Amino acid sequence: MPVKEEIRRNVLVRVSEGKPVVPGVLGYSDSVLPALEHALIAGHDVIFLGERGQAKSRMIRSLVGLLDEWLPVVAGSEINDDPYQPVSRMARDMVAEAGDDTPVAWVHRSDRYGEKLATPDTSMADLIGEVDPIKVAEGRYLSDELTLHYGLVPRTNRGIFAINELPDLAERIQVGLLDVLEERDVQIRGHKVRLPLDILLVASANPEDYTNRGRIITPLKDRFGARIRTHYPQDLETELTIVAQEARGFEAAAVRLHFPGYMSEIVARVSQLARRNPRVSQHSGVSVRLSVTNQETLAAAAIRRALRHGETEAAPRVSDLGALVSSTLGKLEIESLEEGEDEEVVDKLIKAAILQTFREHCPPETLGQVVGGFEDGKVVHVGPDLSSEDYVSVLEEVPALRTPVRVLTAESESPAEIASAVELVLDGLHLSKRLNKDAAGARATYRAR
Repeated sequence: MPVKEEIRRNVLVRVSEGKPVVPGVLGYSDSVLPALEHALIAGHDVIFLGERGQAKSRMIRSLVGLLDEWLPVVAGSEINDDPYQPVSRMARDMVAEAGDDTPVAWVHRSDRYGEKLATPDTSMADLIGEVDPIKVAEGRYLSDELTLHYGLVPRTNRGIFAINELPDLAERIQVGLLDVLEERDVQIRGHKVRLPLDILLVASANPEDYTNRGRIITPLKDRFGARIRTHYPQDLETELTIVAQEARGFEAAAVRLHFPGYMSEIVARVSQLARRNPRVSQHSGVSVRLSVTNQETLAAAAIRRALRHGETEAAPRVSDLGALVSSTLGKLEIESLEEGEDEEVVDKLIKAAILQTFREHCPPETLGQVVGGFEDGKVVHVGPDLSSEDYVSVLEEVPALRTPVRVLTAESESPAEIASAVELVLDGLHLSKRLNKDAAGARATYRAR
């Protein structure tokens, strides 16, 4: 059975059973996944267009699950020859000699997938094949097809072959790839080899590279029956769900981590704001991995601080968000001309995310009393050098803080969660221009305006 027919059959079974064709991919149920199902049912080769961090590689690799678990091949075949329709010279000779007694091996679906990152130095030998000097040294003639060492594409016969960043493949290599996939023959060092390969071709590309004239030869572009545009999470809830799914958990025997939902929202909003910021290169994109990395970094900062104070509970605070600068700058391309502007852009993103989250979660009717609590000259210090118990004392000094803090903590009595809530309220009031803030690194002092 042809590999596209095999995949079609398994896709139809999953669709009829209400199961996802590509499990574990979120935010695409009404856009990308239906288009992918249509392409696979139609038996089309597919190219995914999207910026980095849009689950293109994950979806491509998940397609392996649509293959049958085991496949019979001619034993010893390098290119998964069908015992009934062998392609390679070795397999043809073996079947001709042994007939029904031809030895058969079984290949698992995980071995029927090939992948190559396209780079300018990718060669025909990598993808198609080359004369093997060892086989020549063993006594075979150069004119003998058995001297060939097959490349990645023939070795994925009766399977799925993926090319990441297809436009980076040199034009002459694209021609060779088209020859073996479309014309079914290829020339290797003077050998004209007939290779009627059975392959589902899947590729990925950046939209800007794909649409530029000359980056992909027209016949190869025409081979793809489906061009599917991926995208970043279109709402905060989807981004948060992806972060919860992908972020690694931390096992610190001495510390129990509480991660308030509003702190996760700040992390996710930083990414979403960056995708709309004119100072951030949208050509490179802002990967969902930014949110995942920042979530992990923030958790690490909270655990480290708790261990320094000898505490058994930890919760990320606004004063910990400074740790996100290093993890964020590593995943963004800032379009700046002067040194130091990168950090300034990230700082503004974090502040905007804090302000949006504060307005979303803090009841405005309780905030006037909090501001009034500072009018008698009250000053509140915050920072990583303060323990969680120090923040509980702040509630005694500014009683009006209790109401918004209880809303944020769902009336939890955990000092770590109280400390996190206190910092969000105070910094939100500062960003709303209702309190003054004097900052020195991660430490800060809040007072009346």
